[in-house]
Amino acid sequence: MIPGFASRRRFSELSEQEVLALAISSEEDDARIYRQYAEILRADYPSSAAVFDGMAEEEDGHRRMLIERHQARFGEMIPLIRREHVSGFYTRKPVWLTKNLTLEAIRAEAEAMERDAEKFYIAAAARTQDAATRKLLGDLAAAEQGHEHRAHELEAEHLGEDAKDEEDRAAHRQFILTWVQPGLAGLMDGSVSTLAPIFATAFATQNTHTTLLVGLAAATGAGISMGFTEAAHDDGVISGRGSPLKRGLASGIMTAVGGLGHALPYLIPDFWTATTIAMIVVFIELWAIAWIQNKYMETPILRAVVQVVVGGALVFAAGALIGGG
Repeated sequence: MIPGFASRRRFSELSEQEVLALAISSEEDDARIYRQYAEILRADYPSSAAVFDGMAEEEDGHRRMLIERHQARFGEMIPLIRREHVSGFYTRKPVWLTKNLTLEAIRAEAEAMERDAEKFYIAAAARTQDAATRKLLGDLAAAEQGHEHRAHELEAEHLGEDAKDEEDRAAHRQFILTWVQPGLAGLMDGSVSTLAPIFATAFATQNTHTTLLVGLAAATGAGISMGFTEAAHDDGVISGRGSPLKRGLASGIMTAVGGLGHALPYLIPDFWTATTIAMIVVFIELWAIAWIQNKYMETPILRAVVQVVVGGALVFAAGALIGGG
């Protein structure tokens, strides 16, 4: 038997009172989640925080209606039953996970919550024989279905086009600062700085195994160095560049990727085949960096090409000359 599942019950086994109790606890949880979303977003996206405050109030209203119906039908004692007590029932992601999500991802998570709640109320309404309870559950299903419209109303009230555009720009800027900028710096460093040692070794030894080992060492060492440097030199509090862990991961991983790209072709035993493929990979890497600079950093494409492609070609030539000499 799978641990933790022995005490879980099927939804079909719940009594009408337990279904109502489950609905009450679910509304309490959802209201709490929306308020936590609001707190997470309040500092950077106050208008979106106001939207989630309004959605939490909506859930509070649903909870009150459910409690009143429970009191009228079953009395004051509400059974303790939550989503995690029901086998196969939908669950909510821990709120702390959303701290790593973008603004749009949090909005999408909220929409998924409303869809799940609608499905639950439809199933719950089918389980009860009491007309008033069935009507309430059906009304709540319709309300959850209409929450998308209510969310749009709240957005219109708290999040006008100007505010939404401003928040979207802020979210995009944060994405650039936290992920793209350190990742791009890492990719440039890993791709360019490892060119000379890898190709110097290649042309000096014409031994693919030795070149592969040098390339792996250079890429791994550069990745670790860049990752720790990025994470350690700025905690993001003053600069607003975001979590040092995220930036360190982006920089370290992309640095290693940049170096491994033209090291791994030396897994091929034939020296000239491996070198030809490695040079093609270098060409692709350098143009990819120029494209990323142009798209996300708004660097003019000609300047990006001169900075990256021409610069990388010079480093490659230096490595080849040193190794060939």
